[in-house]
Amino acid sequence: MPAPPSSTPQEADSKGRWKEFFRFRRLVFILPVALLAGVLAGYGHYTDPGPLAAPRDVIIPHGNNFRVADALQRQGALAPGWISRNFFCVVLLVTAHEGAIHADEFALPARVSIAHLLQILRHGTPVQHYFTVPEGWTAQHIRHALSQVPGLQGVVPPLNEGSVLPQTYAYQRNMSRAQVVQPMRKLMAKTLAEVWAQRDQRALQGVITTPEQLLILASLIEKETSVPEERPVVAQVFLNRLRLGMKLQTDPTVIYALSDGWGVLSPPLVHEDLQTLSPYNTYLVGGLPPGPICSPGLASLKAAAHPVPGDNLYFVANGQGGHRFARSLAEHEANIRAYRQTQPSAPTP
Repeated sequence: MPAPPSSTPQEADSKGRWKEFFRFRRLVFILPVALLAGVLAGYGHYTDPGPLAAPRDVIIPHGNNFRVADALQRQGALAPGWISRNFFCVVLLVTAHEGAIHADEFALPARVSIAHLLQILRHGTPVQHYFTVPEGWTAQHIRHALSQVPGLQGVVPPLNEGSVLPQTYAYQRNMSRAQVVQPMRKLMAKTLAEVWAQRDQRALQGVITTPEQLLILASLIEKETSVPEERPVVAQVFLNRLRLGMKLQTDPTVIYALSDGWGVLSPPLVHEDLQTLSPYNTYLVGGLPPGPICSPGLASLKAAAHPVPGDNLYFVANGQGGHRFARSLAEHEANIRAYRQTQPSAPTP
């Protein structure tokens, strides 16, 4: 049989063009589908719950996107692996118009998605930490405690005794210790000015003439009693003694001198310690000590500014956390004997 006629070059070229055309049609169809699938998968990764098993505070470092992604992976907030890392960095670039992320410490909920994570890093409030200064702490104690707080930068600046108001203060990680101290000082200055402006001028007349003297008096009250209703009475005793030219004879001033400003002694104060040579020893030196002996709280500041009227000149511990007050030495000595009967092994207060 004769061979079939072969196709002409023109026919072959036409068939090739048709094949290319159909391949192109398939490519045009497949690419959008693949792209759509990739977008849907990526969006799912963007909004799906993340790997963080429990709520956690995470620290976001300064640096580029890859460094942030690495930090999130180390802290469990981002899935491990280069795919998750690179996807996170791409999403950061694509959503850059929504704002910059912040290098700070943030609280993340469990299973936080990348979408929610970025919202927190861009617009969330950093984690607040708290530092409490109790009433009666000395500057030495405050400086030591603040120097031990983790997450703060730099050294504690010098603190004048009584310059910090006892309070709980909020701070954020990576703040400097000087930044933490600043509001403490401002609050004491503001509070002292307000208490001074509202003082009982008649009760303080001729004895307490400056806010600084009021601060010193309040620090003595703070160290002598923690019973709220006693504070104005202790203020009364100190003011009466100052008016009469009597020495204040308050143990906390001697303890302050002997402890180099720490305000705590071990072993406790003994009678011989009352002969310590120091401008703070109110058994030997008349008037107020040269400065505060601690940071007094608001209650002690108000007590110093508003003493109750009366003629008391003495007080002694009652063995139950409070004090007995007396107007005469004879009454005071009777109170001492009563204290010794309740505390037979205790030293003379």
